[in-house]
Amino acid sequence: MSQATMTERPAPQPMNGVDVPTLFATIGAVDAQRELAQFRFRATNTWQRGTHSKTSVKSFFGAGGEQEHVREFVIDADHPQVLVGEDNGATPVELVLVALASCLTAGIGNIASARGVELHEVESRLEGEANLEGLLGLSDDVRNGFSKIRVDFSIKGDAPEEKLQAIVEQSKNRSAVFDIITNQVPVEITVNGA
Repeated sequence: MSQATMTERPAPQPMNGVDVPTLFATIGAVDAQRELAQFRFRATNTWQRGTHSKTSVKSFFGAGGEQEHVREFVIDADHPQVLVGEDNGATPVELVLVALASCLTAGIGNIASARGVELHEVESRLEGEANLEGLLGLSDDVRNGFSKIRVDFSIKGDAPEEKLQAIVEQSKNRSAVFDIITNQVPVEITVNGA
């Protein structure tokens, strides 16, 4: 058997619900045409009443053109009654926790699959600490948002604990939402109409 044959890797196969061959093909296509990496995600929010609003997500720009989700997604957000809302949905800060958990978990699924690790279970619990004195205008010394977020993963798969830990770490390093939360992202706000 030749040295080349001994070191050849088997072709990637789908794993953990991830189409690994398509994942690698996507990475290769973007590497060859870097302009395909440019995306613009969109959301449209409409006030309902009080602190309740609905946000719809339907289309985005990416991979060189306009794209549409297979269906429109609508997310309700509100405040609980203790914060003068009607509890029609999760609070906006809870949706930030949802986004962070979802992004990290998606990364774990992709990275584990790309590394040939079969996952059995991935679960996370997130907590965000907030002091509402800032939000309520009672103190300029207290920030309006979270002062700390904790993420605790429970992960099981057919790999040693160190390898599973490395997968979680790589997911954190490549997570768009982790990056958005931990780095200052410029936000432009304009007002139209009256």
